[in-house]
Amino acid sequence: MKFHFIPNWLNPKLPFYYGWIILFCVCCAGFARQGPAVATLSIFISPMASEFGWSFTAVSSAVSFGGILAAVSSPFLGLLLDKNGSRTILCISIIITGFTVMLISLTQSLFFFFTLFCIARMNFAGPFDLGIYGAVNNWFIKLRGFATSVTTFIQMTGLMAMPLIAQACIQYDGWRFGWVIIGTTVLFIGFLPNFLLMVRKPEDLDLLPDGDHQSLNGNDENNTNLKNNKIPEPVFTRNEALKTKAFWVLSVYTIFVFPVQAGISLHQAPHLIERGIEPYITATIVATFSLFSALSGMVFGLIVRKITIRFSLFSAALCLAFSSTIMIFISVPWQGYLAAAFFGTGIGGILTILPIAWADFFGRASFGAIRGVALFFQVTAQASGPLMSGVLRDFSGDYYRSLIIFVVFSLSALFISLFAIPPKF
Repeated sequence: MKFHFIPNWLNPKLPFYYGWIILFCVCCAGFARQGPAVATLSIFISPMASEFGWSFTAVSSAVSFGGILAAVSSPFLGLLLDKNGSRTILCISIIITGFTVMLISLTQSLFFFFTLFCIARMNFAGPFDLGIYGAVNNWFIKLRGFATSVTTFIQMTGLMAMPLIAQACIQYDGWRFGWVIIGTTVLFIGFLPNFLLMVRKPEDLDLLPDGDHQSLNGNDENNTNLKNNKIPEPVFTRNEALKTKAFWVLSVYTIFVFPVQAGISLHQAPHLIERGIEPYITATIVATFSLFSALSGMVFGLIVRKITIRFSLFSAALCLAFSSTIMIFISVPWQGYLAAAFFGTGIGGILTILPIAWADFFGRASFGAIRGVALFFQVTAQASGPLMSGVLRDFSGDYYRSLIIFVVFSLSALFISLFAIPPKF
C-alpha cells in the first residue's frame, strides 16, 4: 500500500531528484534531534545540580531510563517505519521533544526533570534514529554513503551548536532560559520540512533510488529494461537477519562502543571543569568534539565502501580508545582539545558507519524491523554509559574508573570489528 500522505501540489517530475529534498528534511530533523543530546545536557548539569543539590548519578539516571524506554519501544516502532515511512515518526518526535525540553525550564523537583527528560531522551534514542536513517536508506543505495555522511555532518553541526546555544543562554539569563531556547530551536528547525515534504520511498512517486531514472511509468522505450535492472541489494527479513553472524557482530560492536559515546558525551563537561578547565573553555572543547564528529562523519561516509566497513569500524574504535586514554590525564586545555578531536572522530565514524552497515548488510525491505532490534542493543548500551560514569564518580569523587572501563570497551570493540563481514544473500 502506498504512503497515504503525498501533497497534491507535489510534482515528482522535478529538474532534480526528489531524494535531495528528503535529505534536506532528515538533516533538519537531525539538527533538531540534538536538543536532548547528552552533550547538550552536559552544559546544564553543573548549574542545575548546584541549584538543587542533585547528585550526578541522579541526572545521569534520567538519560539512562530514557534510553531504556527507547530500547523497549524501538522494535515496535521499526515495524511502523517499514509500513508508513518516516514522516509520522519524525513529526511526532519533534513536537514532543520540543515541548518537553521547553517544559524542563519549569523544573522545581528531580521527579519533574526526570520525567520530562526521559521522554525527550526516549525520542532522541529511538524514533529519531529510526526515522532519519529509515528515510535515507529508502531513498539512497549507491549514494547511501554520501547521503548518510551529509546527515551525520548536519547532526554533528547541531550537536556543536546546541551546547554553545545553551552556554550562551545560561550566561545571559540562567539555565531555565537555556531550556526554553533549546526547545524552541527544536520545533522551529525540525517540524515544517518533515510535515510538508517527507515521502515514504521513491517508488511512491514512481521513482527509483538514487535518482538514476526520472520515472518507472513514463514513455521512455527503455523503461522495461529499467524495471528489470534495479540496483541489486540484499533482502533479509528480521528473522533471517537474526540468524546471521553479521547481525551479532554489529550488535556486539554496538554494545561496546555506545556506553563510551554516551558516558563521555554527558560527563565530559563536568570532568573538564573538575580537572581545572574554565567553563567557557569547556564549552569550546565540547564544540570541538562536535566539529570533529561532523567532519569525520563526512569523511567516513565518502570512503567507507572503499576501505570496507570492517576497517572503518576498526578505525573508529581505535579513536575512542585514544580519546578515553587522554581524558584520564587531562590537566590543561590543549589536552582537552586533543581528546575531543579523537573522540569526535570516533563518534562521527560510528554514527555514520553503523547505519550504512545495517542497510548494506540487510537491505531496505525490512530495515525498520531489523534496525529496531539493533536499536534495542544500542540504546541499552547508551543508557549504561552515563549511569556508570555517574555512579562511579559519586562513589570515588572523579571519573578515573569509568574512563578506564571505557578504554577497555573501546579496545574490545576494536577486536570485534575484525569480524564485520557482510552476510551472503
